[in-house]
Amino acid sequence: MSEPSSTTSASAPAPAAVPKAQFDARPLMLLGALALLAWPLVGSTSTWVTLTFAGLAMGLIVFIIASGLTLVFGLMDVLNFGHGVFIAAGAFVAVSVMGALPGLAGAPDLGSNLAAIALAMLAAMLAAGLVGVAFERFAVRPVYGQHLKQILITMGGAIVGEELIKVIWGPEQRPLPLPDSLRGAFVFGDAAIEKYRVMAVLVGLVVFVALLWTLNRTKIGLLIRAGVQDREMVESLGYRIRRLFVGVFVAGSALAGLGGVLWGLYQQMVTPQIGSQVNILLFIVIIIGGLGSTLGCFVGALMVGMMANYTGFLAPKVALFSNIGLMVAVLLWRPRGLYPVTNR
Repeated sequence: MSEPSSTTSASAPAPAAVPKAQFDARPLMLLGALALLAWPLVGSTSTWVTLTFAGLAMGLIVFIIASGLTLVFGLMDVLNFGHGVFIAAGAFVAVSVMGALPGLAGAPDLGSNLAAIALAMLAAMLAAGLVGVAFERFAVRPVYGQHLKQILITMGGAIVGEELIKVIWGPEQRPLPLPDSLRGAFVFGDAAIEKYRVMAVLVGLVVFVALLWTLNRTKIGLLIRAGVQDREMVESLGYRIRRLFVGVFVAGSALAGLGGVLWGLYQQMVTPQIGSQVNILLFIVIIIGGLGSTLGCFVGALMVGMMANYTGFLAPKVALFSNIGLMVAVLLWRPRGLYPVTNR
């Protein structure tokens, strides 16, 4: 009598492993290529180092402001042209807080100066977040899913917000000077790196790391990323996507307020139009990076900051159009941006 044959399960082939998505490093290489291309054009290594670091600082400030805007679009599918209101609100609140703390802001030591700036940043984020709550409730919520109306209503909200700022703080520009300990520069040979730009880079990197950690290592971040990829699926699992909407919108508004403080200190003065002045730059950044992509926003902001500084030094007359040219070049290479998000 013959032996029983082997069971079907024993002879069945093992299921194929699901391939892991590979990280695309080419956009980061493009960032390095931009810096290396500018090096011989600038001519002086020390000048190139100064311009590169200045570009990184500017880019990280722009990233802080734009990161909330790209998250709002990615999760909520909202084109918010009123984002500049939060920037201006944060900047003017910082003017008031710094003016109310002359002992800290005017002290000769770094610790007191940083404490004054930290308090101004916290107050600006709180104020911009509260403005964001009202803006989402009365301007954005009635026009979810209607892009044309979103553009019109948020632009109108920006005009109203700008006029309210003029009522509260006045229409004239207000100084926002750097504390004494953040003036000047660190000198390395012939290269000079401004102290304030070092602080801006550190704050920008902290925000970037915090956003990545939140989006990749927490449950709320998982829900946000899932909502960006497939909003209907998240809703079908029983999660209240509307609460995520409001939370992300307020967080984006608070980040814009923080960026407003940094941008105001960068220019050392603020005006009611400070938000609208950088709106075009913000949309260039999120289009380059890929709508809804935090990493893309980060890389795009660095590219924009470096391009602005290099062209401002090499050809000031074309500096205004350099970032538009950069956006066109990137979109010709990748029509959906550097790190496109699914279904966006």
